[in-house]
Amino acid sequence: MITEIRLRDFKGFRDTRLTVGAFTVVVGTNASGKSNIRDMFRFLHGIGREYSLAEIIGGRYGAGGQAEWAQMRGAASEIIRFGQQRFQIDVEFQINRRRGLYHIAIERNEQGRGGGFRVVEETLEGWHWEPIYTSHPGGGDPVRAQDDENHLLLRMAKTETQKKFGARISIRPDQPGLSQIGEFKNAGRYHKERARELLDLFAGIRFLDLVPEAMRKPAFPGQTVLGDSGENLPTALQAICTDPARKSVLMDWVRELTPMDVADFEFPTDPITGLVQLKLMERNGNSVSAYSASDGTLRFLAMLASLLGKNPARIFFFEEIDNGIHPARLRLLLDLIERQTAKGLIQVVSTTHSPDLLAMINDDTFASTSVIYRAPDADEAIIKRVADLPNAAELRTSQGLGRLHASGWMEDVLALADPEP
Repeated sequence: MITEIRLRDFKGFRDTRLTVGAFTVVVGTNASGKSNIRDMFRFLHGIGREYSLAEIIGGRYGAGGQAEWAQMRGAASEIIRFGQQRFQIDVEFQINRRRGLYHIAIERNEQGRGGGFRVVEETLEGWHWEPIYTSHPGGGDPVRAQDDENHLLLRMAKTETQKKFGARISIRPDQPGLSQIGEFKNAGRYHKERARELLDLFAGIRFLDLVPEAMRKPAFPGQTVLGDSGENLPTALQAICTDPARKSVLMDWVRELTPMDVADFEFPTDPITGLVQLKLMERNGNSVSAYSASDGTLRFLAMLASLLGKNPARIFFFEEIDNGIHPARLRLLLDLIERQTAKGLIQVVSTTHSPDLLAMINDDTFASTSVIYRAPDADEAIIKRVADLPNAAELRTSQGLGRLHASGWMEDVLALADPEP
């Protein structure tokens, strides 16, 4: 899992940190910078997909011209905080109970390769902070002198058979080295395995922006992975229902989360198109197709399909997870997420404006709830863990976190605090 992310000169953040827990909630006013958190996770996801910097930032297109990856929001120059030439991201993580740190610094250079961006620093440490590779080793290591704009030298950690230095490799600076060292014969198996573990973690991030129209559509047989907009909902649920144990858990949550008295699912196949449809069977014998189900019911079903699927993503990112959900059902949805993330197999990150959601979160989620604040007329935003605000725990007990959020208390506290991080 990812445990903390430090952002320096990324988008509107000068130097700030986001604590990432099993279930992370991010609040803030409009235009404070919540969507920049999504952009940051998309940047890490692009690294995991082994894209170049130009592709991560500017979009990726297949051989036939089809869009495979949407460009990041804003102009290319706006990924770096105004007036700066580089941004840095530090990711603290834990894999198989071993802690590590990944650091990357990206510089804008319109004359260079990579669509104007190049990697100028990169380090992977772990596990328990032992070095895996670095572009800026200490001591008299010649790799430290990075004077070639067309290459970035990385020094691999020294193995037992190497007397002074580990292997040196020369990567293309238009793509993170994390996704390149597997190409080099002189990079050891240990280095490649550690890099692959982190790549898999980044690649396992999902961004769900559920659209009712997409969830209502029938699906092609065998498409068991839910699309980012909710595509393939019928076949994703069908795959869960083939396992009696998982189906039992699914049905228990469906009966709790949906206002309908759902007894079972049916997945009829259209005789002409062969596409699989979704029907909800009620105890009274009535059947309701996905076309007639409410938007809220479909959102619940899609989240269940994501969280209870056989091979769920490592990290789910939701924008406004409470959107369109009644408070009475929101409590049950939070219970589902907090139970699933407590197992330690997945993480969920969500932004929200909802006081009701904040009023319902448990103590563990409270510990990883943060507020983003941007002062009027300021060119930078800060992230603060809500639990670190003065008397936050006591006020949460006496007044409720939802009420504090609705009153603007968090922003008031940060406005009066020292602006220095």
